[in-house]
Amino acid sequence: MASKPSVINCPSCGAKNPSDALRCGSCGSTLEELAPVVDETRERERRYQQEGFSASWAGISLGVQAVLTGVILVALPRVVGALDFEGYNGMTLVIPIWFCGGMLVGMISPGKTFVEPVFAALVVALPTVFFLYNGLFGTIGAGQTVRTMPIFMYVIMAMIGCMFSLVGSYVGERIQLGAPPKPQD
Repeated sequence: MASKPSVINCPSCGAKNPSDALRCGSCGSTLEELAPVVDETRERERRYQQEGFSASWAGISLGVQAVLTGVILVALPRVVGALDFEGYNGMTLVIPIWFCGGMLVGMISPGKTFVEPVFAALVVALPTVFFLYNGLFGTIGAGQTVRTMPIFMYVIMAMIGCMFSLVGSYVGERIQLGAPPKPQD
């Protein structure tokens, strides 16, 4: 019984051809010339690009960002009464919190995940701004009482925090991947 030859698709037209064919049977293109070129500089540049959005890592990022934000902004002031993270102080504190959350996710995630921590920071930013501006319906946090800011400043600072979560995820990925390979001269 003869073995069936493997089939390759023509990169030009997509027609199926035997693997030992030199030219495409449909369009006549040379199959060797159209093979993808592996370039060392192209591979180095691609090393730091994200290939797609991962819903599972977005969920993990959301959990990390929510827990860090909740522990530091809500739970810590309840335990240590001298800490008061309302208004401006709270919004200033979320920037390094989201940076650290992005960096943590960047360090532990397999592959490249830059967008997921930013998505998580955007989702966490909505209740954080609401909590720091108004409190949580009078049950947790009084909202802004002394250190007041207009609402647009909360939004601007939340966007800065989201940007820092992107920087943190990039730093975490760089730590995880190590130094880039040196070019061969």
